[in-house]
Amino acid sequence: MSVNFRTLDLNLLRVFAAVMVERNVTRAASQLAMTQPAVSNALRRLREATGDELFVTVPSGVSPTALAQALWPDVRNALEGLRHAFEPQQFDPTRDERSFTMAMADATAIVLMPAFVAALAAARARTSVRVLALTSRDPRPQLEHGNADVAVGFFPEVAVALAAEGDQSATVLEPLYSCEYVCVMRQDHPLAREPRLTLDAYCAAEHVRVNFAGRPRGFVDEALARAGRERRVALTVNQFATAARVVHDSDMLSVLPRSFVPASGLAAGLAVRRFPGVLPAIEVSLLWHRRHDRDQAQRWLRRSFATSARGLGIGATAAARLAAGRAATPQPAAAMVEAAH
Repeated sequence: MSVNFRTLDLNLLRVFAAVMVERNVTRAASQLAMTQPAVSNALRRLREATGDELFVTVPSGVSPTALAQALWPDVRNALEGLRHAFEPQQFDPTRDERSFTMAMADATAIVLMPAFVAALAAARARTSVRVLALTSRDPRPQLEHGNADVAVGFFPEVAVALAAEGDQSATVLEPLYSCEYVCVMRQDHPLAREPRLTLDAYCAAEHVRVNFAGRPRGFVDEALARAGRERRVALTVNQFATAARVVHDSDMLSVLPRSFVPASGLAAGLAVRRFPGVLPAIEVSLLWHRRHDRDQAQRWLRRSFATSARGLGIGATAAARLAAGRAATPQPAAAMVEAAH
């Protein structure tokens, strides 16, 4: 590829960036306040300048070629640098319009987004927020490619990697709260008659597994394997809400975040029991790319979201430990989860 930089219209790079983020010409045109033909014409000029198609048509929009993917990090960083140089560094959410993209699992979004939306309304913020589904326990590529401004969730492998990289890491992880995985079943399930769920009873049941990250084995399967046990997974879904509904209407069991159960809208019909083994605590964190550290709008987003999330009071408390230790009387899901908060 040989491009004459002196004659290259730098406005074309803004179009390139918008299409890379949106992966859709119509949405990119809307983001840029341009017509779709104008965006298409800009892409044509870029193709002529680079000698590459840059984007190919797919059912959902467009997909970048290998050259486009190779160009994207440098183009994105250059545009970010120019924006920081020319745009005012102050951000007023009541006056400045800004769009943000956040990536998180449905179990996280259903717990945190209502409070965040309320906070935005109270602040009279002129912002728009787009929530994308997480498809990996390592969303760093999404952040690197500019597909999301922040990711929110449980990222244990990322935490280990960032600790090893130290100050050289390209991303930052900020803890928000912690909670635990619990075993959930319908309220009148035969196993709900007992105050304690045994490992034998758990393994003998049929299970719904939530797998949005494409992992062949989840945390539960790994914990069971360490104990020399296994379970029969009858159904695998990619959303916690689907798992909760299936469990509510069947004899299957599922392991879900405790904080998600009351937000599911199904708590009154569910029973919660401690998982009969050892699972990692769920450490929910904010993850972002360091290139956004100086961006005042991004800093406002992270600060506002963290404040609203922590304001919910989710986490390990004395009440939660007391509730987890109760074994004398079976409790419905709603009561147990309320105690945990």
